[in-house]
Amino acid sequence: MFVLFLTQAHAQAPGGKMPPGGMAGKGPGNIGHIYGKLIDADGKPVGYASVIILQGRMDTATKKMKDVLVKGVLTQANGEFSLDELPLRGPLKLQASGTGYKTHTQPVVFPPIDKDLGNIKLASSTTQLQGVTVTGSKPIMQMDGDKKVFNVEKNITSAGGTALDVMKNVPSVNVDIDGNVTLRNSSPQLFIDGRPTTLTLEQIPADAIESVEVITNPSAKYDASGGNAGILNIVLKKNRKTGYNGNLRAGVDKRGALNAGADFNVRQGKINFSASAMGNQMKSRTNGTTDRLNFGDDPNTHILQSNANRQNGGFAFGKVGVDWFATNRTTFSISGIKVHGEFKPEENIGINTDTIRGKDIIRMFSERNSNSKMAFDANGLVLGMKHLFPREGEELTVDANYFGGKGNHNADYITNFYAGADANSAINRTDMQRIIGNSKISFITVQTDYVRPFTKTLKLETGLRMSSRRTETFFNNYMYDHQITDYRLIPGASNNFKNTDNVYAAYASISHNIKNFSYKAGLRAESSDYNGELINVKQTFKNNYPVSLFPSIFLSQKLKHEQELQVSYTRRINRPNFFQLIPFTDSTDKLNITKGNPGLVPEFTNSLELSYLKTFKGNNTFMGTVYYKHTNGLITRFLTKETDPANGAELLVNTYINANSSYAMGAELTSMNTINKWWSLSANVNIYNSKINTDNTGQPSQDARWAWFGKLNNTFKLPLNFEIQLTGLYQSKSNLPVNDNKGRQDGPPMQQSQNASQGYIASFYAVDAAIKKSFLKNNAASVTLSFADIFRSRKMDQYSESIYFTQYYNRLRDPQMIRLNFAYRFGKVDMTLFKRKNMAGGMQGMQEVVQ
Repeated sequence: MFVLFLTQAHAQAPGGKMPPGGMAGKGPGNIGHIYGKLIDADGKPVGYASVIILQGRMDTATKKMKDVLVKGVLTQANGEFSLDELPLRGPLKLQASGTGYKTHTQPVVFPPIDKDLGNIKLASSTTQLQGVTVTGSKPIMQMDGDKKVFNVEKNITSAGGTALDVMKNVPSVNVDIDGNVTLRNSSPQLFIDGRPTTLTLEQIPADAIESVEVITNPSAKYDASGGNAGILNIVLKKNRKTGYNGNLRAGVDKRGALNAGADFNVRQGKINFSASAMGNQMKSRTNGTTDRLNFGDDPNTHILQSNANRQNGGFAFGKVGVDWFATNRTTFSISGIKVHGEFKPEENIGINTDTIRGKDIIRMFSERNSNSKMAFDANGLVLGMKHLFPREGEELTVDANYFGGKGNHNADYITNFYAGADANSAINRTDMQRIIGNSKISFITVQTDYVRPFTKTLKLETGLRMSSRRTETFFNNYMYDHQITDYRLIPGASNNFKNTDNVYAAYASISHNIKNFSYKAGLRAESSDYNGELINVKQTFKNNYPVSLFPSIFLSQKLKHEQELQVSYTRRINRPNFFQLIPFTDSTDKLNITKGNPGLVPEFTNSLELSYLKTFKGNNTFMGTVYYKHTNGLITRFLTKETDPANGAELLVNTYINANSSYAMGAELTSMNTINKWWSLSANVNIYNSKINTDNTGQPSQDARWAWFGKLNNTFKLPLNFEIQLTGLYQSKSNLPVNDNKGRQDGPPMQQSQNASQGYIASFYAVDAAIKKSFLKNNAASVTLSFADIFRSRKMDQYSESIYFTQYYNRLRDPQMIRLNFAYRFGKVDMTLFKRKNMAGGMQGMQEVVQ
């Protein structure tokens, strides 16, 4: 800036004469004006590059023509430049240069006086590399306005795993033993690349993920769905580097389950092509017990149940994408995802039952073995268009997204009832049950967004969105009839169901910066409808929800010493999902039978947050947030009695209802610290209190309980290209969660359901570790050894009670898992990827010409 100031001041010679050895001066004829934009070969703007005007003048000393600097400027961040007060006569030429680009030169001829040079493309310099050199390193977590961004590539403990392993280390996110994810104690909305998905977290490879965005209080721009928990957006890897590059991966865990993957990207001219393929085997083991006392009836019963689950199988994940840079400002994109998986769950349950009649106790033992086969296919297609306008920051995007999945679930259950109290007794009776089913689910989303800046500090964002979800499920329940020696269909325990729900939305928001103060105010309008049908009994369900308004406002005030205060308010909605609505009785676990409720209606949440952000020296950041959320019509689980259609016995069934209301409040503290060059850490603590008002159910409400949840992530960079990551979490004693089974996509699960009556989950902790060694030229290769749940402590210990029973329940899944992975990077990349976009680099070209 100082050099540019001196250059401009030196150019103010009278009469248009050029100062000796300097630049051409400003005279009466200096009224020329040129402007344009610098872009690279990919059509992206080149910011902070130098653009200078040279004039050919006769050197009086050498009597030779020589180029003299008339004027110079640096391009803006969007690549645009403007130069005025230029002489109309004399041979002029423009010279543009930037670090990593070849110098571009072209003549400038007036008239017209105002001359638009359009987009000027700078050619880049490329170098063949044996391996891709990493010149910078992102932190494992970044705070970006209204969201936290967790960089998965820095999380080496999840290498070779799935998205579920990734979520275990994401701040603010808690994962239970069955893979149910909560964000600030509630289930969030799960997106892939900002769009709905039918995939579960265990169907997405960790190595396919670039980052996870945690949005606790989404603005009006985002889908209002997700209730009081916000959004988890999984951003998949997408490469647009000029040239070609890719990587190969392979790994194995301690049970011999393999994983492998490959990525490839090539960009030439106006076409960018990327492809990824990955496969993961699964060999999972889970053990648990349930100790339950049923009372209220005569006789009382005491049940002790032990579970041993095995699940073998795997899935393959593939993604292909093409970008076409049709013009300098318009890009069309298409990408597709294909996932296929097959699993064979097996379960053995031993059940000891004591029937208590006064002082008499009758002991019985039964054993149930189940063998299942599950298969699923998922397909996704995304079409997109993005157009940039000449005005800086103005853009239009249009997206159409389809994501669909289908699954088959076949299971056989054989239950032996013994004459005595153990398996050594004779078998009195054998019951055989068979479930044959399949399901389909699909999402279609169409969205357009438009951004229009009015000034550098005032901006309007608006958009439209339509989404449609269609689900079909067919599950037939059969019991073996010994009289006919064949399986007989039980219509009352079978389910053929389909439903469609649509959401229509529009939003507008305006943001404005006024010195150190900024605000963003928005309003989103959504309407929705739901249609469902029980096909086998011809029963239909229909709900139409009128237009609801969802305002949001964000206020931010920057203070001295790198401090900032943020206040936000939003209103959101949580619509019941398919498995909450479907009136199908899942009786795979006799102690935890579940059933949906087609009469559920959406819940509405008002959310308020206050955050303080402080940036310290040495790349250290602290954010503290206090939050309060109030929900009307909370969707929660409810325990009731029903008759078993298979045998007429009375059963306790977990279903769903709309409670009166609920609240949740707490404080979340997040810190990112660089201790020294070789040690960095991030810490996250959430202290919270919540209560559900269930007065409308006729059952007492659960008392509020204070609890806290914390995560710590340490990264150590050691000599010889070694890197160690050590992570830990702790969950204190807490109330039972509101479990809505959002992870289920393809039928009854091979897992025990959590019984959400009154009670608590006992405290637990977990520690994971990984060590990574990089080697070969430019560290192109690496080997990672990871250890999950080192102390066998990531377990579920739960106590629940109701007017019908008390129950203790515990489970442990895949403790002390060890995984070894190898990765190799290769490619030919554009050196402009590593350029330093700073003013000194941009000024270098000017200084050389002046000299």
